[in-house]
Amino acid sequence: IDLSDEGMDRKILQRSDVTSVYMTQDIGTAIMRFDENPGLTSQIYTVGNEQDYHFKVLFKILDKLGYDWAKDCHHLSYGMVELPEGKMKSREGTVVDADDLMEEMVRTAEEITTELGKLDGVADDEKKELYEVIGLGALKYFLLKVDPKKKMMFDPAESIDFSGNTGPFIQYTHARIKSILRKYGKPAPDSINSSVELHPMEREVIHALYQFPKAMHEAAENYSPALIANYIYDLVKTFNSYYQAVPILKEENADTLEMRIALIAQVAEVVKKGMGLLGISVPERM
Repeated sequence: IDLSDEGMDRKILQRSDVTSVYMTQDIGTAIMRFDENPGLTSQIYTVGNEQDYHFKVLFKILDKLGYDWAKDCHHLSYGMVELPEGKMKSREGTVVDADDLMEEMVRTAEEITTELGKLDGVADDEKKELYEVIGLGALKYFLLKVDPKKKMMFDPAESIDFSGNTGPFIQYTHARIKSILRKYGKPAPDSINSSVELHPMEREVIHALYQFPKAMHEAAENYSPALIANYIYDLVKTFNSYYQAVPILKEENADTLEMRIALIAQVAEVVKKGMGLLGISVPERM
């Protein structure tokens, strides 16, 4: 096919010996997916930015073949991930196996959590489950908080830090809220006295909560999980500032106490939903 009139070049779709090339296979696969799934509305190819031109050509060929859904195919191009030691290169044997990396993250989570002494008194089987939740959460969050198009460096030690823009920091904040709710001893109220005067920082927390639907919409529109990740981090930072400045369980006014419990319960719920969209679990205790 000659795509020179489209600002591209000539593309071979079949070799002289009648065998196919990668492009031919991708054309067939795309057609098969839409044929076998009548309800399919779009295809998103999550592939590194080294294949930008390949997908530009693929979508143009499908369009020229007359498939209306070609315009609904999208290449979610992402930047390469490097390690502190440098770029991974398969020819030089410096490629990191995903299973090995995940196991390393779980081990790191165990080491750091043990050092911090945050799980004293927790049963061994529960600890093991938590190490996995923390380790994999740290890995996923560190990768997803960066805009997909940008190249990034993944540092396992930095990703598992319990402070800063990391998965464990967000997970720990969720666990902290859950701890407060357990100490409260009753379900969070469904309704509150609307006449309760709000602290300025409570207004900030409420404003942050109201941004969640917008963050989800923009993330979907831009194919960018990073927008959700960074929204959750901002919400958690706002909550922690509030938590440090305003007493919650020590509040003596019953209506004010109920309002604060309802508010932090909503923060925990949004954190859980937002992290869930990223495929990350948040524990009840840490």
